Amino acid sequence: MARQRSIFDIVGPVMIGPSSSHTAGAVRLGSLARAVFGHEISAANIGLHGSFASTGSGHGTDLALVAGLLGMAPDDARIRDSLTLARESGLDVTFEVVDLGEAHPNTACLTLSAPGGSTMKVRGSSLGGGDVMVTRIDDYDVEITGDLPVLAVAHIDRPGKIAAVSSILAEAGVNIASMTVSRERRGAGALMLIETDVEVDAVTVALVAESDGVLDVRAVPAV
Repeated sequence: MARQRSIFDIVGPVMIGPSSSHTAGAVRLGSLARAVFGHEISAANIGLHGSFASTGSGHGTDLALVAGLLGMAPDDARIRDSLTLARESGLDVTFEVVDLGEAHPNTACLTLSAPGGSTMKVRGSSLGGGDVMVTRIDDYDVEITGDLPVLAVAHIDRPGKIAAVSSILAEAGVNIASMTVSRERRGAGALMLIETDVEVDAVTVALVAESDGVLDVRAVPAV
């Protein structure tokens, strides 16, 4: 389901401070990156860009991002202890300052690794008031806000692939809110991102995964 808005979203999210963008938004960004990755995280290299790099330590941005990777909410009192909790859980975290050019000043680039060797690069920004957006997954430009569930489908760029996946969702009674497709080049790898009104169930995910030309499917919950 979509994240419900209220008068408190206008004033600011319920959170552990001091900043809605550098703290609460950073927690949510880490949580969204965790959801996009979809695996247990054994290591995370976090690149901090712009304001996240220059003022983030004073606002606890580093603690907040790690808290999100651990599955905490913006109002979790354990945020201040997230680095210690990460070490205790076996999550190896490193930080670096990066220059991402014209990217939003509150941007982080997270390289996530799973125990089995899977890796993913997730870039995202905290936009203020607790709102976030993932803007890049590996080599694909995307826009994921975390307000709605997303079905991420990695596939070979072929005619009819979008229609085939859409038909599977329609048969399952899943309504599509929006869809974007990014591709490396014609006939090569592509990434289909489908925002849905409800989270896609495991049976439907499996049907999409079995579709010809599909390489990987991931149901990303709203955060």
